Amino acid sequence: MRERSLVRRIYSEKSIEKIEKKIKLLGLHCHYKAIDLLNYRLLINLVLFFFLLAFNRNGYILAPITVVLFHYLSEYFVLDYPIKRREKKLEEEAIFFFEVLSITLESGRNLTLSLQITSKNIQSELSEEFQKSLNEMNLGKSFQEAITDMKERIPSDTINNALLNIVQSSIFGNNIEESLNNQLDFLRDKRLLDIKSQIGKLPTKISILSVLFFIPIILIVILAPVVIDLFVG
Repeated sequence: MRERSLVRRIYSEKSIEKIEKKIKLLGLHCHYKAIDLLNYRLLINLVLFFFLLAFNRNGYILAPITVVLFHYLSEYFVLDYPIKRREKKLEEEAIFFFEVLSITLESGRNLTLSLQITSKNIQSELSEEFQKSLNEMNLGKSFQEAITDMKERIPSDTINNALLNIVQSSIFGNNIEESLNNQLDFLRDKRLLDIKSQIGKLPTKISILSVLFFIPIILIVILAPVVIDLFVG
């Protein structure tokens, strides 16, 4: 309890809750703990600060700059960047998952049974998330509660909108298949736009690679004879 109260004194509840929310968005296989991550970041920051202050002539300038950079970059590379990668991966998986779910619903099965069949027959992170929600329903949670908790583990707003429409359709008795197909169309369009965006960035990436690799080689080939002549002469 002493350690727990000390940690709570160092970090605000808002900071801890923010890290905990981000950890949830990393998925079921992530076993990070918010308190541990914050403690490691604080410890490394202190080590960096005093090391630069003690062993660098300009440590009084470099130490605070390095600590601030590490503070934000560590959170980005440990949490934010993996969350963005998982968001793209889930959206790619969602297209196939919801297509199979739509076909299963068309065969006359109810929503819960369709989700069970689809999640068991598709191997993906999204399927695992649905399986966890279904297991929570078996333990006593309502469909709405289980899907609402699942939304806290999904970093994609597009998928969360689809989940919200599924919940609302189940509550108000709307046509789930029509709502699901609309979300599928949106996911396909978004995927297509992402691919077009990546293709549009290729010329810029190629030009950057050319500047970094090919132009220095060309310069070496052109200037090498001149440099050799200067040294030999």
